[in-house]
Parts: sequence; C-alpha cells; structure tokens
Amino acid sequence: MNTIEAIEKRLIQHDHRGMSRLRQALEPGYLGRAAELLRTQSGIAYIVTGFPVAGSFETDGPAGAMALYRLCENHHLRPMILSEPELTQCLSPTYRCLELATGAREQIHRSVEDLYRRAPPALVISIERPGAARDGRYYNMAGKDITADCTPAEAYLELATCPTIAIGDGGNELGMGNAITALETMDIHPAVSTCNELIVADVSNWAAYALCALTYAQRGNIPDISSDIRDDLSFLVASGAVDGVTGAKTATEDGFAEGAGCLLIEDIIALLNQENLP
Repeated sequence: MNTIEAIEKRLIQHDHRGMSRLRQALEPGYLGRAAELLRTQSGIAYIVTGFPVAGSFETDGPAGAMALYRLCENHHLRPMILSEPELTQCLSPTYRCLELATGAREQIHRSVEDLYRRAPPALVISIERPGAARDGRYYNMAGKDITADCTPAEAYLELATCPTIAIGDGGNELGMGNAITALETMDIHPAVSTCNELIVADVSNWAAYALCALTYAQRGNIPDISSDIRDDLSFLVASGAVDGVTGAKTATEDGFAEGAGCLLIEDIIALLNQENLP
C-alpha cells in the first residue's frame, strides 16, 4: 500500500457511518488525484459548504473549507466560499464569499449559469454539503427531511465544465452518487449527484485537512495545520456553529473528542514526512 492509500485508510479507520464500505467502492488514490487537481489548476475555485443543523450550521464542513481556501491561495487558485448567509456573513470579513443562489431549481440553474459565464471556475469543491436523494428531497443521517432548511446546490457541480471534487462522511452529501451502489445497501437516503473525485472520511473536515497536508507536502513545505484547525473551530463556534452530532456549541467535529482532528492530521503529517510520495 502506498502512502496516499494509507492516508485514505486512516481517514476511515473509525468506520464512522460505514465509510469503509464506500471507500471499497471507489478507485484507490482519489486523495492523490484530488491533490493533483489542486496543484495544477489555475483560476477561480468555488468551495461549496454548510450543512444546516439546529437552526445554525455544523463545525464540520466550514472548517475544512477554510483550510482548503488557504491551500488554494497558495496554489494559483482564487478561492471563494459559497454557502447560506449565516455562514458567509461570519466568514466574509476574512474570506471571499458568495451566497448560494436561491429560488426554484430552474432559477438556481440560471443563476449558476450566469455566474459561471461571468466568472468560470477552474475547480469546484463541495465539502459536507447536503445532496438531494432520488426523490429530490434532502435528509440528515437520522432520516429526517431537512429540505426546508437546504438551498439546492447540485447545479454548481452539474454545470461545471472544470474538474469537481466532493468530500463527505455520511452518504447524504453532494457528490456521493459516485458510490451510489454501495450507499443503497445502507439505511440512509443517499445523495445521487456525482463529481470527478469523491473523498470519504469519518469526518469531512478531516479529509480536507489530509488533502491540504498532502498537497503542501508535494510542494515540500507543510505549514502548521493543527494550529489553524484549532483557531478555525474556535472561531466558528464563537460565530454560532455547533457540533453536528451533539448539537453543542463546542469546538468539536461530529461528536468526536476535541482535538481528534488535530491528532489525526499530525499522524498523517508524520507519515508524509517519513515516506517518499508516489
């Protein structure tokens, strides 16, 4: 097993929500292929995120989007985070942000077409963003219909003529249609939209952190990602974010212990520092 595949395996080592089954349905090396896209693309990168929960938004997703934003700025990409106003308003003082198009699906489709005509993307990334099931509705992991709280974002992937990356940890997120056969054996309402490269993990943020570490390592210099993770999570909680599993206003991700993401990324960075990348 090469280094990249070893990292992919570590990202689902807890087998949270059956993600090991999804990994088996994907062609190995997806993390490396996504890193290659981040290294080689040049232009605008749209990062779609935000999973509504308890009248607010999760810590999982936005923190990963913030890490990816910084990565893009260091790799010839001009990033922009797309989400609902609750998230874009808290991030906009520091990050370029854009509110997701709203209205009927046809209106959203036209709005995204207009956006892509004016400012065509070189890369579109979705991280922990709800994806519609076959019936066109949106569901959380408990099977609750959350359509009323979700702005459809499929058009940002569907209309992209550039490469697309999606990150998820449950099967109900944008891009999960790449593993639809495996998902249909699970007790969830799986999302059906697809992407070029799907990355799965126990926690979506962790996949983003690992993708950043790998991409930086391939350039020869990994910054202090753990410090950024702690700062980002604290900022998000102070801005109203909650843990998506517990609903608590804590700097945690999907019910895991505080600092779990930092420990994992430090382990991954140690692996990257001691191995020759393929």
